[in-house]
Amino acid sequence: VQLQASGGGLVQPGGSLRLSCAASGIILSINIQNWYRQAPGKQREMVAIITHGGSTDYADSVKGRFTISRDNAKNTVYLQMNNLTPEDTAVYYCNVVSRDLRTTYWGQGTQVTVSS
Repeated sequence: VQLQASGGGLVQPGGSLRLSCAASGIILSINIQNWYRQAPGKQREMVAIITHGGSTDYADSVKGRFTISRDNAKNTVYLQMNNLTPEDTAVYYCNVVSRDLRTTYWGQGTQVTVSS
């Protein structure tokens, strides 16, 4: 299983980015995907989740600004991030959890920096 995250970068406050996580070796649509982030000196925190059924949930800090979605044909999960603030600066990671919750796969992180 490989998860390839991309789309990070430097953006000004109020800007937007879209992160992508392309999967190979596993079918996303029958499993659960999460986006996590880890800021310097802080613990990794879950940002968004999308289930095999398409249900989504978000951390309170990003509700209304971030949207997780999945393209089953491309076997890719996305995180659309709008109205970014410096507090969103972190390394963002995608992960896939098997439907039976027994196995977790992590992608490499992608850096998001929000700064003027």
